[in-house]
Amino acid sequence: MKNYILAHDLGTTGNKATLYDREGNLIGSAFSGYDTEFAHTNWAEQNPEDWWQAVCDSTHELRRKTGVGADEIACVVFSGQMMSCTPVNQYGQPLRKAIIWADQRAVDQVNWLSQRISPEDVYRITGHRLSPSYSLAKILWLRDNQPQIYHEAHKFVHAKGAIVARLTGEFVTDASDASGMNLFNLEQGSWSDRLLQAAEIEPGQLPKVRRSTDVVGRVQPNVAEEAGLVGGTPVIIGAGDGACATVGAGVVEEGTAYNYIGSSSWIGISSRKPIYDPDLRTFTFAHAVPAMYAPLGTMQAAGASYQWSRDQLCSPEVQAAEALGVSAYEMMNQIASSSPTGANGLIFLPYLLGERSPRWNPKARGSFIGLTFRHTRADMIRAVLEGVSLNLRVILEAFRAQGANFDNMRLIGGGARGRFWCQMLADVYGLPIHRLDILEEATSMGAAVIGGVGIGLYPDFSMSHSMNPVVEVFTPDRTNQATYEQIADVFEASYQALVPVYDMMAENTS
Repeated sequence: MKNYILAHDLGTTGNKATLYDREGNLIGSAFSGYDTEFAHTNWAEQNPEDWWQAVCDSTHELRRKTGVGADEIACVVFSGQMMSCTPVNQYGQPLRKAIIWADQRAVDQVNWLSQRISPEDVYRITGHRLSPSYSLAKILWLRDNQPQIYHEAHKFVHAKGAIVARLTGEFVTDASDASGMNLFNLEQGSWSDRLLQAAEIEPGQLPKVRRSTDVVGRVQPNVAEEAGLVGGTPVIIGAGDGACATVGAGVVEEGTAYNYIGSSSWIGISSRKPIYDPDLRTFTFAHAVPAMYAPLGTMQAAGASYQWSRDQLCSPEVQAAEALGVSAYEMMNQIASSSPTGANGLIFLPYLLGERSPRWNPKARGSFIGLTFRHTRADMIRAVLEGVSLNLRVILEAFRAQGANFDNMRLIGGGARGRFWCQMLADVYGLPIHRLDILEEATSMGAAVIGGVGIGLYPDFSMSHSMNPVVEVFTPDRTNQATYEQIADVFEASYQALVPVYDMMAENTS
């Protein structure tokens, strides 16, 4: 009997391959990187051939490191970066570089489409704003600017869809990835006729939507050796990386929530119904778990703001950390902890890259509010962490305003390593923070759970709880919580007061 699940996580910087056994143990991992090309302002492209090479190379490297034979692999499953546009021919070969999620070029196409269908209706149909971030606008850009490629395309797929097509000859996606295209009727679970008509796109240009756990094909003999696999190995479509992270965090039942803290950060929940925010602050993906949804709110610069403070404010700590072989962030946390809750009245707005949810304001900029002679470096460092945390709280409150309730917040991502920040989040949210065992590899672990459920190696999605257990709980300090309740009002007022200033600054720099 075959014992191993091979999970691929096609991220933005590279592909991570992981092996899990039937007991849910991580056997090993391997990473193969690739580049992103930024040819013009707001453009971001990758070569799908690099994805394929990374999948093949990481599989061979992983098997070499673990000694697991290709004939011992029970299935291959995928997580992948979402919201891209990859035109492929009938053989699954790319017709051009992929326009990835970070690409923002298709503003004109969004404006054109907004004249044909109300953006509010798009939100109600898809669970997402109408935006150049999503696949639909990128497809329309191709039609307008590279019509020959557009008409030659057999299908428009995402990263994992492109690799699955190459492996199996099948052109498929799953509901989670489909729900990030601005073309998917979230509640009906199918491509939206109304949006297809408004965009003048034929449904035959899109892949077939399957469940995340479906075996969608088998490894073709002609690519098996190159891919490091045995012909006939079952291939499971898996889910978008956000949905896989949700599974990896164990947020697979109604009323559970998690917070991913990385360069960017998001709060995601598991729900039996989509959440439609009246102010369009949050958005909703289809969950990897059938008949479930994954409402989400994501901010641009979370860990990235702390990294900025490290680079600009903490050179002595960086040098000392290098000499001692420890994390500079831990040394920064120690300094920040010497500043009192509220950073002596200093507020930081963490909008170094503009902002997505909850603000949806690309003009927003970062700032310190209330800076005086008495403020120290410790206050500034603490204010950065508090500003990120308070901004995430706005997402949390948007969910609460729509009736979402949960008893705790599960935490994953590299930022979850710092106990100081974990405690701060508990105080800001007013919720127990449950830090999980697997933090940075939770996404690939989520994909493995999907694969294991798909072939019956794992009983159900609850397997994620034993594979990624809670290792530490941080309980809110009621005194600090009361302080943050007051600061939250100042934080919100500060942002609102600066909105017209952001507009003026954008006009002066355009």
